[in-house]
Amino acid sequence: MSAQTDTSKRKSVRDIAAAKGKAPVVCLTAYTAPMARLLDPHADILLVGDSLGMVIHGLNSTVGVTLDMMILHGKAVMRGSSKALVVVDLPFGSYEESHEVAWRSASRVMMETGCQAVKVESGEGIADTIAFLVDRGIPVMGHVGLRPQAMNVDGGFRAKGRTKAERDRVLREALAADRAGAFAIVVEGVAEDIAAEISSMVRAPTIGIGASAQCDGQILVTDDMLGMFDWTPKFVRRYAELGQVIDQAVCQYAEDVKARTFPAEAETYVLKRTS
Repeated sequence: MSAQTDTSKRKSVRDIAAAKGKAPVVCLTAYTAPMARLLDPHADILLVGDSLGMVIHGLNSTVGVTLDMMILHGKAVMRGSSKALVVVDLPFGSYEESHEVAWRSASRVMMETGCQAVKVESGEGIADTIAFLVDRGIPVMGHVGLRPQAMNVDGGFRAKGRTKAERDRVLREALAADRAGAFAIVVEGVAEDIAAEISSMVRAPTIGIGASAQCDGQILVTDDMLGMFDWTPKFVRRYAELGQVIDQAVCQYAEDVKARTFPAEAETYVLKRTS
């Protein structure tokens, strides 16, 4: 064994695939090294989602996210984690044009970040792309149901499967992604019965978001779960109210600055630095 072998043990795509029908898969989004470090002990998968465009960069949708942005944040999450499987989203426009374009984007993400897999939104026709990437050594996570990158076609963020035609399409896309070799499939914004049907018909573990507990795992946008924003989707349980905590802390700091009140340790440090 090489002396340079990394002895740390991350989750692998085989570990995630083997979880089907067993212990639920714990997934959260991560965009920065400090947050990845906090989440890593508890998560099976850390997803560097293109949701970072909205959560971190203040965009109105994920459509404006670039490959460079995903790589920048992917590197940070890899530096901050050691246990969880890290998956990086391929953003809008980076994989739809052709297999070759998808390969260049995915291979660049894998090489520059060191992540273990990429994720694509599995609309009709993307199954062939998934198979192309998997055949060339790139693990792929699929994504069916509500697809944020398609929000301009859908007229916003709409739940899927409300009509029979829409339901059938979601089921077809999930089955196609599974047959193409996706090691896991995110199922977003569908009713409980659709999530249950998808989970029963595919070999890959399903990771639900707004799709009930019928999936093999769950993922949430971490900032939503932590209460960083005033509004969160109705399916999100807010496990904390960090937005309020931060507001209170900053407010107290501002008051201290204005009142020129500093901790004794800070005053001693200033004296030492200026003496």
